[in-house]
Amino acid sequence: MLQNPVALITRSQFWIFQIGGWSAWVLMLVLRDIIFVPPEYMVSRALVFGASAMLGVLLTWGLRSLYKLVWESVLVIRAAVVWAASLVMALIWQAFRNYVALLPFGETLELSMGNSQELFDGTLFTAFPLMLTWSALYFIFKYNRLFQAEKEKSLRSEALAHEAQLLMLRYQLNPHFLFNTLNAISTLVMAEVNDKANEMLTKLSKFLRYSLDHSPLDRVSLLHELETSRLYLDIEKVRFGDRLRLEFDIASDAESALVPTMLLQPIIENSIKHGISKVESGGSITIRAQRVGDNLLIEVGDDGPGVQNRTAPGEEFVLSNGVGVSNIRNRLQEIYGSRHELEFLPVVPHGLTVRVTIPYESE
Repeated sequence: MLQNPVALITRSQFWIFQIGGWSAWVLMLVLRDIIFVPPEYMVSRALVFGASAMLGVLLTWGLRSLYKLVWESVLVIRAAVVWAASLVMALIWQAFRNYVALLPFGETLELSMGNSQELFDGTLFTAFPLMLTWSALYFIFKYNRLFQAEKEKSLRSEALAHEAQLLMLRYQLNPHFLFNTLNAISTLVMAEVNDKANEMLTKLSKFLRYSLDHSPLDRVSLLHELETSRLYLDIEKVRFGDRLRLEFDIASDAESALVPTMLLQPIIENSIKHGISKVESGGSITIRAQRVGDNLLIEVGDDGPGVQNRTAPGEEFVLSNGVGVSNIRNRLQEIYGSRHELEFLPVVPHGLTVRVTIPYESE
């Protein structure tokens, strides 16, 4: 079974840094000795540095195992373990380095007080600071990984919360629409207009299946969304007949734009409820869409009575009392954040236009 490369790298991160860090240490020492050491000794010196690095890898791996054991301990204990363990590992490592340092030249250091002093100085000024630095880097990377893990967990929780919010908003089907549709079907059945009733039931079934099958996080092409909206409008036309007139003005480059599922239906329903149904002679609904720069502009307008008692011509009105409109506003906020606009604009001499502006993204 193939493993996720990112997950594999994350699990191997310690050894990547471990081998990479000690290899860099060997390279720096080799580059230093190129200047001061005769060429015939360079290969041997590189092997000595390599052997020291291999021991360093083993010793610091031991430090890591020890730090894991005391990870849950209080800070004082962890700090004491770091200092003591780093000192012990530094003594072992420096003793090995002192012993192999002159092997390329055919010599070894004999145990003596002078060499003990050299061991002490090397440990104090070189090996111990190096082990402490390694320990500090280990804790920095460890805490950083824990921080990143918590951050990812928080982001996942936030995403799940947003999805739950969208699900709740998504399934708030307007009971008035279902009631009116079923009532209209019942009237057709009683009038024995069975073909029309069957057609209306079929379209209602398709519309409800679409609304329930798609996730609130799904986005579909505007053309697909318009086809679903036509199902809804066909159902409403059975109720309103010639009182409901439709116009579509969709730019060709807007048809492939991605929009949230069920974006138009609540807006169209708002126009029918507050516009067309208020006038005995009915009215028209116009749906327009076009690309404007990096945005998609969608407008749903009606020539109904519009907003009464407005205080100034051209003033924007926000109709947020209806469940459907609030649903759309909240979904757009969840999906696009500040990268969207939802406006309600009165039309002269009468009517209302709902304008939605979202980022343009195509299939």
